[in-house]
Amino acid sequence: MHAVRLHAFGPAENLTYERTEDPVPGPGQVRIAVAAAGVHLLDTALREGMPGPGPRPGTAELPTVPGREVAGTVESLGEGVPARWLGKRVVAHLGMVPGGYAELAVTDTARLHEIPAGLDEAEAVAMIGTGRTAMGILQFTDGLGPDDIVLVPASAGGIGTLLVQYAKNAGATVVGLAGGPAKVARTAANGADLAVDYTLPDWPAQVRDHLRERHGGRGATVVFDSVGGATGLAAVDLLAKGGRHIVFGWSGAGPRDGAPLTFTDEELAERGISSESVLGPVMLQKAGGDIRVLEERSLAEAAAGRLRPAVQRFPLAEAARAHRALETRRTMGKVVLEP
Repeated sequence: MHAVRLHAFGPAENLTYERTEDPVPGPGQVRIAVAAAGVHLLDTALREGMPGPGPRPGTAELPTVPGREVAGTVESLGEGVPARWLGKRVVAHLGMVPGGYAELAVTDTARLHEIPAGLDEAEAVAMIGTGRTAMGILQFTDGLGPDDIVLVPASAGGIGTLLVQYAKNAGATVVGLAGGPAKVARTAANGADLAVDYTLPDWPAQVRDHLRERHGGRGATVVFDSVGGATGLAAVDLLAKGGRHIVFGWSGAGPRDGAPLTFTDEELAERGISSESVLGPVMLQKAGGDIRVLEERSLAEAAAGRLRPAVQRFPLAEAARAHRALETRRTMGKVVLEP
């Protein structure tokens, strides 16, 4: 098979498209003919040897095939796997085991979901990774409704796209913040009531003017913050008393290993808001300890047509280009590699 392999930690150019041995499914596993493999910003950090959710990768783990989200068709079964899986269109998050950037990938049957009719493999990959994270974030909103005014920084990204759609479906007013005219246009087309370019210095004034004209000057009730830094702080400044700051990233806080936007108890009391980081164990705990709950919910929302992921596709052989585009914020939606 062909796969993208990493032989040494470093820049995107270290990802090489080459021939390698086909993986063999073990007991309880299937082999998937991959039609789409997800690319995550975390992949770019791991490529450089930086720590992720687990320990820092070591050179002993190289060469490796990156990628932890795949969708395709089951074409081979390991020992003990029911024959019904053969030929099924499936999607899976591989967990902490890499191997997704390839024409073939193996995983345990416990990780499989059948792809709902009407979703293609790239969309399914988006929902199994980005979608499940969006569902996990939304657990902390206590329900959105028509009384809410929701600010979504990075609104043209994979998660931001889904949060805009979900909030609109709930009847909320949605303000999407995006970087550059193309992303602003994508946010508006996705249904945001107001889409603004947060690279412009006057964007907070644009939001305040809109809220004054349309909502009597009310502040936002929720900020879904994946950006942090100056943009995140400016968004928090737009929260009304009683507003919620929900943190799930800090891409704008500086280097990749920067810090999220945090507040002391005294600062929160002065502002009259709450702030909560929802990534990691707290998200899993909220889902009852079972990440499949979020995956199933995500796929069900897409199957019902309530959520539709934005996908940007690259050929598998151009994984390095996909990484560069993702790192320099020249992508919109979920980045997916297609063999």
